[in-house]
Amino acid sequence: MNKLKLIIQREFLAKVRNRTFIVMTFLSPILMIGMIALVALLTKSSIEKTSTIAFVDDSGLFHGDDFSKDKSIVFEDLTEIGIEKAKIIAMESSHEGLLYIPSRQDLDEIANNIEFFSEEPPSMITISTLESILDKKLENEKMKKLGIDLVKLEKSKVNIDIRMSNFSGIKSSKLINGIKIGMGMGAGYLIMMFIIIYGAMVMRSVIEEKTSRIIEVIISSVKPFQLMLGKIFGTALAGLTQFVVWGLLMALIFIGSSYFFGVELFNGGVGMQQIGAEQMNQLAQNETQLLFDELMNLPLISTFVFFILYFLLGYLLYSSLYAAIGAAVDNETDTQQFMLPIMLPLMLGVYIGFATVINDPHGTVATVFSMIPFTSPIVMLMRIPFGVPWWQILISLVLLLITFIGIVWIAAKVYRVGILMYGKKISYKELIKWVRY
Repeated sequence: MNKLKLIIQREFLAKVRNRTFIVMTFLSPILMIGMIALVALLTKSSIEKTSTIAFVDDSGLFHGDDFSKDKSIVFEDLTEIGIEKAKIIAMESSHEGLLYIPSRQDLDEIANNIEFFSEEPPSMITISTLESILDKKLENEKMKKLGIDLVKLEKSKVNIDIRMSNFSGIKSSKLINGIKIGMGMGAGYLIMMFIIIYGAMVMRSVIEEKTSRIIEVIISSVKPFQLMLGKIFGTALAGLTQFVVWGLLMALIFIGSSYFFGVELFNGGVGMQQIGAEQMNQLAQNETQLLFDELMNLPLISTFVFFILYFLLGYLLYSSLYAAIGAAVDNETDTQQFMLPIMLPLMLGVYIGFATVINDPHGTVATVFSMIPFTSPIVMLMRIPFGVPWWQILISLVLLLITFIGIVWIAAKVYRVGILMYGKKISYKELIKWVRY
């Protein structure tokens, strides 16, 4: 046991003292926030960008007011100079394109013969905006011809704005399901990425010691099984340390941003029930405040605890396989033939999560794959924000733990034989022989 502790300590310190590990531990949250901010900034600049489009209306149906409602596009009327000259002007200027509305007797013919001329293919948003404007105008003209009163039709429209709350009367945001989806997807994706990253660390560590022949000295005083577990647990502790630091940094950023935007984080839960009806109505109008209140009511602590549990068990399960692969080969190039069977369950878990859990988190497919040990670390974490019965989580964790013990037993047999095997290309048939020894 003392030897195992020393190996774990050695692996842990080797990881956390690495300069790259330290830099990425503190830099990753900042890079993540910066990337999100950059995407938001680029999206905002793209939305706020205005383009100029010329139009020629030979039908006589459209006027300047029909195009002035959209602020993302500036329209220039070139109807008086005709379509041919308008093409030349639009082509030689900075116009994004030229919209041509022909003259026809029937409105349907006009709709089917509208053209857009441009030097470069226009964006889908631009075409969609133009189609929306033209559709609205031609529909109104058609209703006028059919004798439909547009004023009465406009008055008959009803705008539904459903207000959400639970049976206790506490208001909730319409965007909370989106937040739950984001939490689940983020947690599942992180599990997959870090299983791959830290599992690969174990595999590379084994390959390095094997190729440098240091392993021959180490196993003279330590059993191969102890060495394998030491590498796995040492790297797991390093990963957990990184997660804790990231969690603290993200919490500090979250609290700082809440104060920056002036949102009261701890004004939800039980305190919400003590607020008067008038204050509640005022609070319901502030969508941002509701979102933060909903975030405070989400099972953030339990989600984090389950994230740690599934990360540990999922990592231990897959890193055992990574360690066995590292012991069976002489270099990273030879690992490629064994990587696909490991990657497939992880990819399947992400696919099931994105395709099924989002639409039906409590459905049969999502429930079954959240129980299967090779996919449960990803799928179950995607389901937890939506609320999962405790017995399903318990069954999932027990199955994952039992599978981990079985995989460690198999991996230890491969590790014991392969750690001293040099200069031989290993096949699946050979691995099966090693397991039977």
